Amino acid sequence: MSKKKVNLDEVFSLLNEKAEQYNNLDFIELDPISIPHRFSLKQDIEISGFLTATISWGNRKAILNSAQKMLDFMDNSPYDFIQNFTGKDLKQIETKALHRTFSGEDFAYFLKSLQKIYSEFESLEQLFIVNENETNFYHALDRFRVVFLNEDTIKTSKHVSSTYKNSAAKRLIMYLRWMVRDDKKGVDFGIWKNIDAKHLSIPLDVHTANISRELGLLKRTQNDWKAVAELDLIIRKYNPKDPAVYDFALFGMGVNKDF
Repeated sequence: MSKKKVNLDEVFSLLNEKAEQYNNLDFIELDPISIPHRFSLKQDIEISGFLTATISWGNRKAILNSAQKMLDFMDNSPYDFIQNFTGKDLKQIETKALHRTFSGEDFAYFLKSLQKIYSEFESLEQLFIVNENETNFYHALDRFRVVFLNEDTIKTSKHVSSTYKNSAAKRLIMYLRWMVRDDKKGVDFGIWKNIDAKHLSIPLDVHTANISRELGLLKRTQNDWKAVAELDLIIRKYNPKDPAVYDFALFGMGVNKDF
């Protein structure tokens, strides 16, 4: 028996409606993006956003609590702390539990890597630039990973996804949406002006992937980079300038069972 043909015009009419419904300030309160929204300095936003995105798996309330622990350790001034902390400061955090498998030791490694990066660059944006011949962040994310992990430790490297190992890199893709999209709706920040939103993808988690399959947008059963690329092809036909706006629709419909 053949499956009913999907009417993509109807599907994207629904997605546009749902994106409009969820892409507003009400979205922020219970979402991890609420953490960087506490700040106004560009570097504070991108540091707190990066650290929060890194631990964004599991219960959202637990994510927010763990992110607050990291902010407390940095005296709620991420950029100032990154610039000035010493090895002695990190001793206080290295033995502590932070968020599930993300340990105090992992956090300390992240802080040291961020300190090195900010000693060389004004913004994290410079490490995510998409080259002229690239259409998405597949290569850019690997370049970032190489720089960030530096003298890579196997234990910590698992917290920085590898697109070259076919990871969907959901948390990094989500972080890029936060930093790059600039639609004046007040949710995403749009503070990275040298990266075009047309290169963004959908952060593929259980919610966005399952709804994509229900709607006939995704056939691949694994939530990996190949699935991200498959979804890219179809959503960019309908919205080539701002494909990641559909993250609001797919995630909102999934997490709120609004389908």
